[in-house]
Amino acid sequence: MKRNGYLALCFIMCFTFFSPMVVAAAQKSGPQSGEMNFAPHARSAVMIEADTGTILYDKNANEKMPPASITKVMTMLLIMEAVERGELKLTDKVRTSERAASMGGSQIFLQPGEEMTVEDMIKGIAIASGNDASVAMAEHLGGTEEGFVTRMNERAKQLGMKNTHFVNSNGLPAENHYSSAQDIAIMSRELLKHEGITRFTGTYQDYLRKDSANPFWLVNTNRLVRFYEGVDGLKTGYTGEAKYCLTATAKRNNMRVIAVVMGEPDVKTRNNEVSTMFNYAFTHFQVMPMYKKGEAVQPITVDKGQQPQINAITPHSVSMLMKKGESADNYAREIVLNQRVYAPVSKEQVIGHIFIRTKDGKEVNRIDLYPEQSVAKAGMWEILKRTTKNVFISY
Repeated sequence: MKRNGYLALCFIMCFTFFSPMVVAAAQKSGPQSGEMNFAPHARSAVMIEADTGTILYDKNANEKMPPASITKVMTMLLIMEAVERGELKLTDKVRTSERAASMGGSQIFLQPGEEMTVEDMIKGIAIASGNDASVAMAEHLGGTEEGFVTRMNERAKQLGMKNTHFVNSNGLPAENHYSSAQDIAIMSRELLKHEGITRFTGTYQDYLRKDSANPFWLVNTNRLVRFYEGVDGLKTGYTGEAKYCLTATAKRNNMRVIAVVMGEPDVKTRNNEVSTMFNYAFTHFQVMPMYKKGEAVQPITVDKGQQPQINAITPHSVSMLMKKGESADNYAREIVLNQRVYAPVSKEQVIGHIFIRTKDGKEVNRIDLYPEQSVAKAGMWEILKRTTKNVFISY
């Protein structure tokens, strides 16, 4: 079956996916009259289910605001992506510059010339919100903090963060440095695709310089990690202008939720309102897992590739979201692979999609599919041998 240049390999399964309330929530800019306002003291807020990206609640979610140390979510994302690409190892040593050591605010008190592993630097950023560790890593990856910030803004643009502009890597007050609750949810969701990050963000306490005469005790600035079941991240923030901010994530029964609040008056109110948002999500919704991260979905032929066939895989876990108590009979899953894929093929190349649609054909979710591995173009001799073999087989 051909459709718009695609070869559609359709496997239709019916599932309830969104209630009318959930679909409507994705279209609103804030709580409507008569609806529950889970974050009445926040200037802006949003809550999403992580696998599908479905918005469960929002309040002024696109308003531009100073993000304070939540900025470090993007810093950690670029670090984790560099590790995944093999450009950086957790055991690599990072040398602290005088500029990095001079950062004020929350810090791990790095000294000029001090070396610390990437792993310990991430601990310092994720647990203690170290401004000095953020700049040290920014300089290590970008040459200068300015060069790293350019990468931050480029990545934000790639992710579709329309109301974000970074000026530094740590969130210290700066003119023209802003983000929104919605954009923070987007980059938080992207960071959580690197499953190893919660080993850091979900740690309540740890130590740096353990083998030295002066070990440094780290205590997570996100107290929900200790006091709310399932919370394993993600990042707090505070400045006088931004007030109290938090992007938090919790996972229960295979469902991961991300809640963002900005402009809260104090820590207690911030934590209480995020807890209320989580309570609502886990009480009223559930997910049905479909695929694990990196799971093979369907094979696809590579034209003139050294490897003639590869698997299309999921870039992250894929689930279906539904309200608790609802039956699974109103939505369908459809796998659609590209009609032709030509070598060379890179692992970053989209080669198909999983579509979730209502019975009347309305698309409610789309998951990109990627090659399981890169494929180089076959040489002329290999192509000739393959063609000759196929000719003889046909006879």
